[in-house]
Amino acid sequence: MALFLYRVGRSTARHAWLTIVAWVLVLAGLGGAMATVSTPPTSAISIPGAKFQSVLSQLGQEIPAAAGGIGTITIENENGPITAAQRVAIERTLADWEKAPHVKSVMNPFATQKQLDDSQAKVTAGQKEYKDQDWKFQQGQWLYAEGQKDLAAARTELANLEKSGQGQSEQARVLRYEIPAREKGNAGILAQLNAAEPKLAAARVQLAEGQGLLGVTNGARFINADGSTAMLQIQFDTAIAQLDPAIRLHVPEIGEALAKDGLRVDYSADILQTRSIVGIGEVIGFGIAAAVLLVMLGSLIAAGLPLLVALIGVGAGLLGAMAATAFFEMNSMTPALALMLGLAVGIDYALFIVNRHRQQLLDGVALQHSIGLATGTAGNAVVVAGTTVVIALGALTVSGLPILAQMGLVAAATVAMTVLVALTITPAVLSLMGRRVVSKRTWRRREAATAEAARPSGRGSGRWAVLVTNRPWRAIVLTVVAIGLLAVPALSLRLGLPDGSSEPKDSSAFHSYTTIEKDFGAGANGPIIAVVSFDEPLDKAEVAGMQNRNGRALFNLPGVERVVPFGVSADRDTLAFQVVPLEGPTSESTTALVHEIDDLAEHLPAGTKLGITGQTVANIEISQRLAGALPLYVALVVGLSLLLLMAVFRSVLVPLMATAGFLLSVAASFGAVVAVYQWGWLGDLLQVSRPGPIMPFMPTLLIGVLFGLAMDYQMFLVSGMHEARAHGEDSRTAIRTGFRHGYKVVAAAALIMIAVFAGFIFAHLTMIRPMGLGLAIGVAVDAFLVRMTLTPAVLHLLGDKAWWIPRWLDRLLPDLDVEGTKLRTHLQHEADAEAAESTDHEDERADELVSAGRA
Repeated sequence: MALFLYRVGRSTARHAWLTIVAWVLVLAGLGGAMATVSTPPTSAISIPGAKFQSVLSQLGQEIPAAAGGIGTITIENENGPITAAQRVAIERTLADWEKAPHVKSVMNPFATQKQLDDSQAKVTAGQKEYKDQDWKFQQGQWLYAEGQKDLAAARTELANLEKSGQGQSEQARVLRYEIPAREKGNAGILAQLNAAEPKLAAARVQLAEGQGLLGVTNGARFINADGSTAMLQIQFDTAIAQLDPAIRLHVPEIGEALAKDGLRVDYSADILQTRSIVGIGEVIGFGIAAAVLLVMLGSLIAAGLPLLVALIGVGAGLLGAMAATAFFEMNSMTPALALMLGLAVGIDYALFIVNRHRQQLLDGVALQHSIGLATGTAGNAVVVAGTTVVIALGALTVSGLPILAQMGLVAAATVAMTVLVALTITPAVLSLMGRRVVSKRTWRRREAATAEAARPSGRGSGRWAVLVTNRPWRAIVLTVVAIGLLAVPALSLRLGLPDGSSEPKDSSAFHSYTTIEKDFGAGANGPIIAVVSFDEPLDKAEVAGMQNRNGRALFNLPGVERVVPFGVSADRDTLAFQVVPLEGPTSESTTALVHEIDDLAEHLPAGTKLGITGQTVANIEISQRLAGALPLYVALVVGLSLLLLMAVFRSVLVPLMATAGFLLSVAASFGAVVAVYQWGWLGDLLQVSRPGPIMPFMPTLLIGVLFGLAMDYQMFLVSGMHEARAHGEDSRTAIRTGFRHGYKVVAAAALIMIAVFAGFIFAHLTMIRPMGLGLAIGVAVDAFLVRMTLTPAVLHLLGDKAWWIPRWLDRLLPDLDVEGTKLRTHLQHEADAEAAESTDHEDERADELVSAGRA
């Protein structure tokens, strides 16, 4: 590999402009393809076999009116109740929204609130009417009972008169006249009671159902108590995440008209979701990386080369990925991860080659030969490092989750493209730069002293290696304790997708979330959709009763604020309910409620099924699926990378130590993310609007990316130690030698990574911010604590044992020759052969001259 890369470096250096033009054409072609066939990214997340998706499909088939994405809008008069004139303006805007493309329906909050108020009033009136009718019925029953008593007494009195011989008395004649009349009157009362009783029973059932439904809806409102805020829902004909941004953002454009009426309009995060992946934070991070390069390389033109390589690599990777959206749908987070990682590794990989080339020039190596040699040695290390990252990202496909597989493959392709650019563009540009890649100041220093003195010696950090290796146990204990303290918050890690509360405090989405929370209850920000289906269709008379019964069963679960029935299928075999939790969509009680509903579904009567869906349910299920995929992914990545590192270092313990150090870095990274985004530490500084659960993608992606980068640092630093040992130094001296030669480029690379990743802490995409912080902290801990402190200390304690490997394993593993030993040997043989051939030619020429002289 090293010899092949040497030839690639020499070839691209000799044909520099051709190489550059070729890449320009590649970028132009990919750009043209993207502009022609690409489709906009989406924020929709598809999980094969997910229960929430099957329930959502069922809902769309059974109750088409309920299908489609739903966004929430709040309209607020901050100076008091909404006036009549403002209501007219709002209803005019509602009509405009309904005319917008892909809008299926728009709720009128005033009409809906009136229906709720009318229903309350109807139930209240019905309750009063039922009480009146029930009182009349009871009065009728009393009258009938009294009439029956009077009739029985009259009959008894008449019988006694007849028995005593007074049957012809006046009193007996009156009784004979009154008894039939009384019997007829009582019969009429009984007939009225018999007619009223079923009506009263039906009214009792109807009232109970109405009271039951009002009970479970528990004061649902769409106009707040003081009349100053209206909440409405806008329904689209498809999932919001699948809508073109221009169509989705047309809704707030229409709503801007209400500002002139003194109304504030805010929208839920799903309506306003942004897909921008570059913001001011990323630009600042890129600028810091440029400053680090300038300080290290001492030349503006040299510092620009790694930046150029990173931009070309990321550009080619992302343009190609966007062009490929003609064949698949890309999630909006996918290019953000590829951009973040591509920029970081692109700068680093080019820096490794440039740094090696600069050192060789200062040692007096010829320009073209130095370019080829740097490509063959440092470039070989870049290939191995890039392969490690690609393995870590590509292994995301084993998760079985399309979103993770897509993010991993696009990022892996971008890294691979960046490696290719680093191996071709870097030699080409170095050839054009000539000796200017080394600053004039550095050249003057070389001319004033030896080449060794001119080269930065790194003695300052050599003292750090001496300090660490002189007191290895102290270094190990202090480092592990420091990382352990940083990792403590990771013990309370809780996963969940972000909601509106995680948006910036000055954003419309955040204000919408907090307004709904204050005026309509926190759970209204993330209602759960429950779908109850029956094997046999219901009779019309059964529908209200089943709504009441199932709504009551849901309402009685812990953590439920209210239950609102909102749909019945045409054949009456499916009922739909909106279950509003007591707390917000990312709260622990809401997660527990979802599990309670799942448990309730398992205990329903035969012939009845219950399923749940909605964004809240989807977030919880996605989080669980992602967490379940993590162990297999970690095992695969670690296993493959261990084999690769064994092949690089010809050791068993060094790769194991590298992996253990990586786990420490991951723990520290998780701890920092939990402390900031879940606990709220430094929330104001890092613009955390409200602490909450951590994005479920983060652990898997963080582990994959950090593992690849950690192995890069391990390889670039420890390979120097391995090379020094291979050249005859003892194990402990080789540690200091390798550290002295590699610390500067590793430190610079880490600082560049930290700068780039830290820029994403303030990204537009709130879901990518924890990734930026986690990677920045993870790189800092891994590079400066694990690789530059813990690793030398442990290697010093292990001594020669660190490089032990079984002979059978050594024979099985391929020799990757990362240090370029075989390349140097090959070049030396070629040089020796050329020198020998030149000597032979000179001898032959001398013989010819001698013969000619004699003649």
